[in-house]
Amino acid sequence: MALGSISGFIEQHSQLALLLMFVLLALESFGLPVPGETALIACSVLASQGALSIVAVIVVAVGAAVIGDNAGYWVARSRGRAFLDRYEPTRRYAARYLPKGVRFFARHGGKAVFLGRFVTVLRVTTAWSAGLSHMDAWRFFAWNMAGGIVWATGVALIAYYLGEAVAAAIGKYGLYAAGAAVILTVIGVFIARRLERRMFDAD
Repeated sequence: MALGSISGFIEQHSQLALLLMFVLLALESFGLPVPGETALIACSVLASQGALSIVAVIVVAVGAAVIGDNAGYWVARSRGRAFLDRYEPTRRYAARYLPKGVRFFARHGGKAVFLGRFVTVLRVTTAWSAGLSHMDAWRFFAWNMAGGIVWATGVALIAYYLGEAVAAAIGKYGLYAAGAAVILTVIGVFIARRLERRMFDAD
């Protein structure tokens, strides 16, 4: 769903904006391909216009991300393998990929959980991968909490300050603001690409 559609819906139902964002973010973090991050960006832009509190947006977003991820982890850990073993196609998939996932999360689980929050595809699959791999629960919780806080806060503040206010920010700070945005983007893309290569090249 496009950002404009989400923003329009939230503007029309502003009294339910935070609830809608919480539901979408929690479902996305759980493992469903819904526009959770888009809702976070839309609410943050609305906060920059005074329609919502940016503090409330960040708090709700962090809570939704952490709760959704942990729910996905525990469902996958307790019932995920039984579900995969129930059907022949999923059983073959588990036999082929699950051992690799177990080894990968044993070596890189914490980093994968943290950085996976910043990669669209991994944000939907990391909790289930960690749960199916039986990653240590407390280790998952700690890295998931850290990733949820940094990701939600970062996305919310970037959208809040650089959403509709990007022209004013660059006009005020000139090349410093533009340069910082470019550098942060390059760093983020580099980290995401390194993580994706490690995820799919791990033996």
